[in-house]
Amino acid sequence: MWERDRASQGLGMELLSSGDGTARVRMEITGAMVNGHGVAHGGFLFTLADTAFAVACNSRGPVTVGAGADIDFVAPAFEGDVLVAEARERTRFGRSGLYDVRIERDDPRHTVVVEFRGRSRVIRGVEEQA
Repeated sequence: MWERDRASQGLGMELLSSGDGTARVRMEITGAMVNGHGVAHGGFLFTLADTAFAVACNSRGPVTVGAGADIDFVAPAFEGDVLVAEARERTRFGRSGLYDVRIERDDPRHTVVVEFRGRSRVIRGVEEQA
């Protein structure tokens, strides 16, 4: 899935790792991602969290999509900040799952910037695209 994700890669995201229900994705905040208040636009932060969530919930194979998500903006991010989103599966039940994603600044303090909870749903009868 990651190899075909042109949107995330076009924003400069880098997949650091993925495994059973987990993923780590890094992105640097560029000048084009900063809003009129001089901080990272929430839409870009949501996209980073959503990307880590998508990789984690698709890590086991069945095609899985987001069914919903909630996000809390905990601290601002600024141009030049390198952020790392770490997603982990909390639980799966039937075709559904819950995933938590934390975005931290990639610095010695590891400041938490975002907390995100995603809800996933496996799509029946859809095979992974070649």
